[in-house]
Amino acid sequence: MFEVLDRQTHLSANQKKIVVAAIIGGALEFFDYFLIGFVLAFIIGPWQLTYGQSAVILLSSGIGAMLGAAIWGWVADKIGRRKVFIATVLNFSLATGLLYFTPDNGWVYLTVMRFFVGFGVGGLYCVDLPLVQEFVPSSKRGFVSGLVTVFIPIGVGIGALMAGYLTPRIGWQGLFAIGVLPAFLTLLVRIWVPESPRWLARMGRYEEARASLAWALQVEPRTLPLPTARDAGERQTSWLELFQHPRSLVVSWLGNLGAQTGVYGVTLWAPTLFVALLKIPPTEAAKMVFAITVGGMIGRICFSYFSERLGRRVSGGLLGFGAAAMLVLAGVFHDAFLAGISVYWLLLIVAAFFADGGFAVVGPYAAEVWPAHLRTSGMGSAYGFGGIGKIIGPLGLALIIGASDVLKPGAPVANIVPAFIYLGSWFAMAGAVYLFLGIETKGRSIEDIDRSLTAPTPLRAGVGEGVEAGRIQR
Repeated sequence: MFEVLDRQTHLSANQKKIVVAAIIGGALEFFDYFLIGFVLAFIIGPWQLTYGQSAVILLSSGIGAMLGAAIWGWVADKIGRRKVFIATVLNFSLATGLLYFTPDNGWVYLTVMRFFVGFGVGGLYCVDLPLVQEFVPSSKRGFVSGLVTVFIPIGVGIGALMAGYLTPRIGWQGLFAIGVLPAFLTLLVRIWVPESPRWLARMGRYEEARASLAWALQVEPRTLPLPTARDAGERQTSWLELFQHPRSLVVSWLGNLGAQTGVYGVTLWAPTLFVALLKIPPTEAAKMVFAITVGGMIGRICFSYFSERLGRRVSGGLLGFGAAAMLVLAGVFHDAFLAGISVYWLLLIVAAFFADGGFAVVGPYAAEVWPAHLRTSGMGSAYGFGGIGKIIGPLGLALIIGASDVLKPGAPVANIVPAFIYLGSWFAMAGAVYLFLGIETKGRSIEDIDRSLTAPTPLRAGVGEGVEAGRIQR
């Protein structure tokens, strides 16, 4: 049955609906997640927060995302992708709405509720991409998966525009009230998206699997072969099985850790650092962040293309080393201006092309390198482990700059260069892992990847194997 899917050359209207639902979910997810970066720029002054307190607020959602990705990813392999998609959207949107009730100087309340926002965001991230991948042919999996991530920066951009233009009217609490709107996405998912046919086949629910894929392909179910036990694979999923695939674990865990540490360290601090470095009001800083999100969106479009043309390994290397170089340059030239325009701001836009754009590879690839019965568990574990970066990124920058200092204009200038070198080094690590240890999955069917990953062969290091290194276990 899945060979019929892989012979498909054009996506049906129903497959496009699934992609659109995932795109909307990703954008709204990151709208809620990154709202705190803009809110922080407004409350730091009135609340007299230090770098350390500010970092705790920012990193609390990272702790939540680590746990949420691991737990929700495991649950999605147990009860299905669709149910978990709906549950995670409700999780993070309702938690964001409750932030509306944050009391004055209530940074502890803010920290606790941000944990629950991160818990839901981590869960959605590790289930929406596998759901899409299991509905599309192998020839389009890399591009379509990347396309789902392309519009994620729109969520950050919407947050930037609202912070820049609506905050004077509705206040920063009003931004959180708007954050409850993604809950309505669950209605769209319930109407549009069926359960993954591959998950249903693995559960032995063959008639339902055929009906699900027939809906996606817009054909009569009886025209498709009925799945058999051969298609089901292993039904039981044990989290410990992840350690039976060390190469998948190393590549997906360390790749996520490096990329998330760098991008979350920069993005969450960006509005506040613009205020401190350029001495501008928070509303203007929010508008400048919007341009950075545009750079990230363009990058995601390009990296979606790169993943199919250059392969996942080379694209991952480009993401890591490109972002590292741009961040270091941004730190060095933080006080330079070109025709009255901040060079720091321009370099961050280019850095976002690589750093944020590269997530068109990071997320989809983290799902591709695991066998079918471990796909969301593996991706969830990778995103969860990478979530350490949501902690050590913002916290590391705060410690280097001076965690006990009250955040004020001029405070970060002396240590901004080592702080950005610190974040850039994490990107460089991710680039090296993808380029030298990666398993190439470009153009290979999910079943083909499964066979290679479950073959009883030892771990290969991957250095010097060329871009087709992923085929060594076939």
